[in-house]
Amino acid sequence: MESPETVALDLKGLKCPLPVLKTRKRLATLSSGNLLSVETTDPLAGIDIPHFCREEGHELLENNRTESGHSFLIRKG
Repeated sequence: MESPETVALDLKGLKCPLPVLKTRKRLATLSSGNLLSVETTDPLAGIDIPHFCREEGHELLENNRTESGHSFLIRKG
């Protein structure tokens, strides 16, 4: 079995709702099972991105606070 592809998405500096919208758009280009690593500085992303993943059927593998915001690792559902 092949390892899933991991794609990085730097969304630092963007404010709500752009982090979720850009995350959704990038996930749409990935195959199911591939991974998206997202970096944000928007404080609301810590709420919005996990909610988005639950609603859209993606698996949130990591949700970490960083010095500048949040980092997420999402497996496309």
